[in-house]
Amino acid sequence: MSDKKNLFHNKKKDFLSKEVEHIDITSFDARSIISSMEKMSFVSRETANAANIYNEMIKDKDCTIFLTLAGSTSAAGCMHIYRDMVKYNMIDAIVATGASIIDMDFFEALGFKHYQGSQFQNDSELRENYIDRIYDTYIDENELQMCDKIIGEIADSLVPKSYTSREFIKEIGKYLKSNAKKKGSLIEMAYDNNVPIFCPAFTDSSAGFGLVLHQERNPKKHITIDSIREFRELTEIKIKSKGSGLFMIGGGVPKNFIQDTVICAELLGKEVDMHKYAIQITVADSRDGACSSSTLKEASSWGKVDITKEQMVFAEATSVLPLIISDAYHRAEWKNRERKNFSNIFK
Repeated sequence: MSDKKNLFHNKKKDFLSKEVEHIDITSFDARSIISSMEKMSFVSRETANAANIYNEMIKDKDCTIFLTLAGSTSAAGCMHIYRDMVKYNMIDAIVATGASIIDMDFFEALGFKHYQGSQFQNDSELRENYIDRIYDTYIDENELQMCDKIIGEIADSLVPKSYTSREFIKEIGKYLKSNAKKKGSLIEMAYDNNVPIFCPAFTDSSAGFGLVLHQERNPKKHITIDSIREFRELTEIKIKSKGSGLFMIGGGVPKNFIQDTVICAELLGKEVDMHKYAIQITVADSRDGACSSSTLKEASSWGKVDITKEQMVFAEATSVLPLIISDAYHRAEWKNRERKNFSNIFK
């Protein structure tokens, strides 16, 4: 071990010196770029088409817009994009991985940071310094464990019973109102604007570690997460919606979870339309039958997505998402939308 340590010369503060800064889609106007890309080909035209479909969603007063998040774009500098989509009434409900909501958004709301790093760094040296790496982004593991512990403390303060992830995240929003070190997080913005957040794989994140600590301290009376009831809640939003559109970053569980609400509603004897609009930004391949839970056209065969207004954008999301959302912000169709306040239907 001593020989190994002699190879390492960087200190923790050397690695954690350059903060990731989140892009501000209100500070630049991407409309002319999107209009130009519309006349191009390849991913540029896919991006422009996705922007046009998204603007149609926003203009459609009957359309409930679901945002799904998978992957690490929040840590990479897109966190304020998602917050602003809530702030400016461009989405009505969120389905995300636990990591996007807890390890990234809640983590920063506590005052912690993500840092620019390198994908070529020696990972053994990072481990020696207790630093976690997401491609070229660094996280202080000590701070992440503080995040775990605070999740456990929030759970300790609640009445012991079953909660959906939506209910628990709402309690986190309430906690942040008086305890946030960084104001204006996605969780807090969603809490203020009655936008429900669902994390169907909630325990696959810092939330899971925190809830294990909570249950260890409270073996007989503790909270649990009811993912079945939250599937029913999300389906209830779909049932109450005259139409719906999906804006999906990555795929995986969040994508499949929201698409499955169509099938669930049918099984409950409710007549609902397939999701009318759908956009997915992904780098996943379709040749292995996955593509982060199928291409959108494939999802149509399952009765989940209408293929009339759908667009796959095969791109790394941080490169095209700021353009699409800046375009929508500056077109300002969101000013004509009424908030759906879906969090209120579960009171």
